[in-house]
Amino acid sequence: MEEELREKLSRIRPLEEKFLSQAQARLDRLTKPQGSLGQLEEIARQYAAIVENPNPQVDKKIIYVFAGDHGVVSEGVSAYPKEVTPQMVYNFLRGGAGINVMSRHVGAEVVIVDIGVDHEFEPMEGLMIRKVGRGTGNILVGPAMSRDQAVQALSVGLEMADHARKQNADLVGTGDMGIGNTTPSSAILTSLTGLPVNKATHRGTGIDDVALARKIQIIERAISFNKPNPQDPLDVLAKLGGFEIAGIAGLIIGCAFHRIPVVVDGFISTAGAMVAVGLNPDIEGYLFASHQSAEVGHRFMWEHIGKKPILNLSLRLGEGTGAALAMSIIEAALKVMNEMATFSEAGVSEAKE
Repeated sequence: MEEELREKLSRIRPLEEKFLSQAQARLDRLTKPQGSLGQLEEIARQYAAIVENPNPQVDKKIIYVFAGDHGVVSEGVSAYPKEVTPQMVYNFLRGGAGINVMSRHVGAEVVIVDIGVDHEFEPMEGLMIRKVGRGTGNILVGPAMSRDQAVQALSVGLEMADHARKQNADLVGTGDMGIGNTTPSSAILTSLTGLPVNKATHRGTGIDDVALARKIQIIERAISFNKPNPQDPLDVLAKLGGFEIAGIAGLIIGCAFHRIPVVVDGFISTAGAMVAVGLNPDIEGYLFASHQSAEVGHRFMWEHIGKKPILNLSLRLGEGTGAALAMSIIEAALKVMNEMATFSEAGVSEAKE
């Protein structure tokens, strides 16, 4: 299983300059001052280079929401009990959650992946049951998972990328559900960057000052106890992460392998992106940073990866909601590139040399 992962990682290559240049040349001929659409032009250029098509279209959009539980919840790091994880999965499947509303708005399909919920679901439409375990271990007293489990969870993400390819997806979004998952995400951020825990950790679902101080202490102790190797993202993931974080990382790796653009959601999804990019830095070129969340550590994640968020709306819901919203911006950028007239087509004089 790890051999498949290594094989796919080895075959992911950087975006080719010729496709970036072709897209930029088209954008520069449009009836507007050069560069006047700012980040929209950057988005269009990047998308065209990922799919290696100067006139790309977005027809099929899928958001994969990975769900898993966390042993560290028993330490009081969340304002909500872990029972909320399966309850929210049912809410997703009924179409009543924030991600369902946002996805309907942008015309995206939602696929829920049970990768590690401490609950046995019956088969249901829209649910992929790929359980690696019934929640991770408590990182305060031991590793979140074994290395083999981490690879298995990454492989679930690779499978979802294969599913996206078979569905002819033009744009994929990442999403998460897992009570307590900002704790492992902060731990991953700290371990991979060296950022102090108090700068990487925030209130998650809305904990008070006392609980936040305890959460910071738990993460510090978990890192000290587990001693993750910052030079080995897979070791960091196994010792401190979550099954859903691993699944997101695998989805990102698989989409980069298939050259499917990926819109990364918030804090938890970006922890998965950090792992993926850590395993192959060229993956960065295949990612769109949907937004900067209200979690204080999120901006440091994007800075570490080297991406500029599309939106900044103080979101902290997760689920893929920010990814869904950013999809509409990405589509707008491509429509500008494909549908806006050039100076010659419109008979408009260009700027003087």
